Amino acid sequence: MEVPRRLPPSSFTLTLPKPAASAPASFVPEKDPEEEENLREEDEAGEETFISTEEAEPGASVVERSNSNLSSRDSFSEESGGPMSEERLAPEADEETGRKCEEEERAAAKERAAQRQLMAIEELVQSERNYLRLLQLSTVTIRGNLLKLQPPLLNLNSMFLHVDEVMDASSRLLSLLDQKRVRPGDPLFLQTLCESFLSLSSDIEAAYKEYLANYNHITVVENSYKQREGLWNEIVRVIKASAPEVNATSLTFFLVMPVQRIARYPLLLQTIQKHTDPAHPAYALLEHTAHTSIALNCGINEYKRFREVADKYKKTETLTIKDKINRLNSHSIAKKTARLSQQIKHETGITPKLVDEEFDALQDFFYVLEHGILELLENVETYLHHLQGFLACRTEEFDLDMDGEKAPICYKEITTALRQWILPTFEKRMRTLIHRPLCALRDLLVGPRNLIRKRLDKLLDYELIEAKSNLSYEEHAVANTYRTINTLLLNELPQFNGVALQMIWSMLGTFSCLHRDLASDMEQLFQSFAQQLPHSSLSPGAFWEWAESMALEGARRLETLCRSVEDTLNAPVVQPLSPSSQRRLKQLMDKHGSGKIWQAAAAVVSSRDLDLNLAKGELVAVISEMDTRGDRRRWLVDAGGRRGYAPSSKLIRYHQPAEDPPPSPHLTLPDGVTGIRRHSYSPESRPLTSQPCFQVMAAYDFAARGSHEVSLRAGERVRVLEPHDKRGNPEWSLVEARGGQRGYVPSNYLTLMPLGVGVGPPGSYLPH
Repeated sequence: MEVPRRLPPSSFTLTLPKPAASAPASFVPEKDPEEEENLREEDEAGEETFISTEEAEPGASVVERSNSNLSSRDSFSEESGGPMSEERLAPEADEETGRKCEEEERAAAKERAAQRQLMAIEELVQSERNYLRLLQLSTVTIRGNLLKLQPPLLNLNSMFLHVDEVMDASSRLLSLLDQKRVRPGDPLFLQTLCESFLSLSSDIEAAYKEYLANYNHITVVENSYKQREGLWNEIVRVIKASAPEVNATSLTFFLVMPVQRIARYPLLLQTIQKHTDPAHPAYALLEHTAHTSIALNCGINEYKRFREVADKYKKTETLTIKDKINRLNSHSIAKKTARLSQQIKHETGITPKLVDEEFDALQDFFYVLEHGILELLENVETYLHHLQGFLACRTEEFDLDMDGEKAPICYKEITTALRQWILPTFEKRMRTLIHRPLCALRDLLVGPRNLIRKRLDKLLDYELIEAKSNLSYEEHAVANTYRTINTLLLNELPQFNGVALQMIWSMLGTFSCLHRDLASDMEQLFQSFAQQLPHSSLSPGAFWEWAESMALEGARRLETLCRSVEDTLNAPVVQPLSPSSQRRLKQLMDKHGSGKIWQAAAAVVSSRDLDLNLAKGELVAVISEMDTRGDRRRWLVDAGGRRGYAPSSKLIRYHQPAEDPPPSPHLTLPDGVTGIRRHSYSPESRPLTSQPCFQVMAAYDFAARGSHEVSLRAGERVRVLEPHDKRGNPEWSLVEARGGQRGYVPSNYLTLMPLGVGVGPPGSYLPH
């Protein structure tokens, strides 16, 4: 085979080829196929790209060297004398050239992979910086300007929940990269990037899962803004004015970025891994980081699904009977019937019940915790109620006629300081540090309680389909719902129980600290007045002995005073009727009868419609002993032309004091004593040394209305102890009846009879 002749190297100079350039028309050299492959390369996407001038320089030198070598070999073969030498040396030159071209291709491929890896790393870092900048713009600038709108936007702050945690995770990732002071082109930058991401993976997951779980609320709030056109136009104007460089027309333009960013991490890390040589020192760490980012997204999605199930079933709905009836259908009736039958089978032992000891322990502890929280809240509310009652009693404002004594003055100043400064401050701290947290904790109990109850319902449904081999789509949904609720409770109920228990212990400790501070404040207050009080110079033992004796003496005096006041208040008081009251009494008795007449024991002030205003002692006739709603505490009364309602507790039955009651058919006065009035009997009018010749007897039946009165029957003998009540009113007399019972009776119910008339031994009950 004849080898084509080549021009000697000295005859021309080979120029660097350019992508779009063509050879001169005067000279078109033959192109080796291997040289054409070196001038043209294909990228991974299949698109053909030409080598630039910088990339073609090494290839050009190779062509020159290969041409010079071939020329020298041609000359050597000519000198050695024969075309056979040229045929033997040509294959060896072609192999060497091909090997060098393959090495150059591999080097070029590595260079391209390194360039693409660097571009992917720079894209991750730079996009993270832009992402953080836009979040800060929306959270600080746009949010601050929206808060200035009047009227204020409702639920605006709820749209930015957990965005601060997301920004904190992003800023910490960038700060870790900046602290190493390694540029993206440095081989150590990839290792630094992976280590930084792995160290923050748990924080990133915690921040993003809460944000994504709340993202549905963001869209709901923004849609509520869009329903008001004027308000929405104002919001868009503020957004455009706050971020003119960003073409944004809604808040979700910024707030959707975390949702997109967390899903972009696996794509960016996988792109970097794709263009990284497996022999790279950080390749294994990069692969682990990519898998971690994928697992992080899966965990966030699973948490979001759990939150949606929890939000669905933990809601408490207040349904009326009509709403419950409207929700009834064949499916719901069949489901509830199946649950009831399954529960009956469990109780009767027909079918075994699925037992989860771990969950049962958590459930029991939750119920104990719930009972303790509610009991503690009730006790705190009772405590605050009694404290308010104590503060409402302003004893220092009463004039005790002791202005000249030091002890009352000190007492007045101490109680003033307690009521105006110390105790109100204590009450405010109690409400802030104990009562409000307890109320919030009580409200948080509703969600877990509803989930526990719903788990029981889903467990009954799950037991019905557990034994089936082939499940329908709905049965799969039921099983998945039960597993989700059960897993959610097993994961989060221990955390809730632990946090709730810590809060209870913390509040109990706070309660103790508040009382310690209260005792300290009161001690400082009393020490400032201690020297002015009597007996301050006594020793502690003598002082406490004196204080105990004074307390007992004061209690005794108080008891005596209370008994005296009670006797005075219970004493019957019968006031004579005025002429107008007598006319009203006659009018009411003619209209309603004597058995319907009642009297106001105290002033009555109307508090609602159809109520009457009555003065103390005013007479009324009771028409009905209940109102239209059946309330027996309000009676319908007639006040002599005015009708209305009055409280039954302020009405007492009226007993008319008869001036001359009709004589009893069984009792007749002897001749010569008819002029003596029954109610005007006075023991002082008769000499004590003479033997009494009359006895006092009850002329009519009398029924006692309270403990201060005594019941009598007509003809019963009594002993008159006092011919008047404690206020000196002679209309009532204090008597002693048979059996030693003492009490008041109307004086006009008593009559004088000669001795020996009536029942009982004569002289057994004689007046004093």
